[in-house]
Amino acid sequence: MEKEWELFLAPYEQAVGEMKVKLRGIRKQFREQNKHTPIEFVTGRVKPVDSILTKAALRNIPVERIEEEMQDIAGLRIMCQFVEDIRQVVDIIRNRKDLQIIQERDYITNKKESGYRSYHLVIEYPVQLITGEKKILAEIQIRTLAMNFWATIEHSLNYKYQGVFPEEMKERLQRAAEAAYQLDEEMSTIREEIQEAQHLFSHGRGKFQDNYYQKLTDNQEKLE
Repeated sequence: MEKEWELFLAPYEQAVGEMKVKLRGIRKQFREQNKHTPIEFVTGRVKPVDSILTKAALRNIPVERIEEEMQDIAGLRIMCQFVEDIRQVVDIIRNRKDLQIIQERDYITNKKESGYRSYHLVIEYPVQLITGEKKILAEIQIRTLAMNFWATIEHSLNYKYQGVFPEEMKERLQRAAEAAYQLDEEMSTIREEIQEAQHLFSHGRGKFQDNYYQKLTDNQEKLE
């Protein structure tokens, strides 16, 4: 049985590996052209067998229908600095020819009741096997660093409370979600200044043009 699952999940592992390389390649191209990259970093995973079976039981998905009905066995997560970057990443993925978007879920414009925000894409991705091409479903989650911080904490607490949060904890998480979104909104208002500063530092000029850094360097030289 273990060997059967290993064979079943192999194409998903391959898809996640290939997609991570391609998405990181996009980030590299932006950097090579001295442009702001909308992709901060990329992670990916294949859902463990026990999680697949648990979800199938909760959703009443027959084992023989898992491949067709479970959309997130292969999962990728793209982290962005700004909310505006998320829209840009979605457009980039929409224009790709090596995958097909099956479904989009905008939890940024339409946040979940819990406060969760993210942009989800369900894609069909062709994997090339020795037996031929196999199209599999995968889910891409695109979110800011602040959204990801909140989602990671909420996910951990979900295990503790088994999905049934005490009312006080529920309210505190909702307030925290709004605070995280307010942070994103505030960062968006000074996005151009942040990007300019990052550009200067990434090219080794920021330190030498920064008055505070220059004074600190001068003082160190006097001490020496």
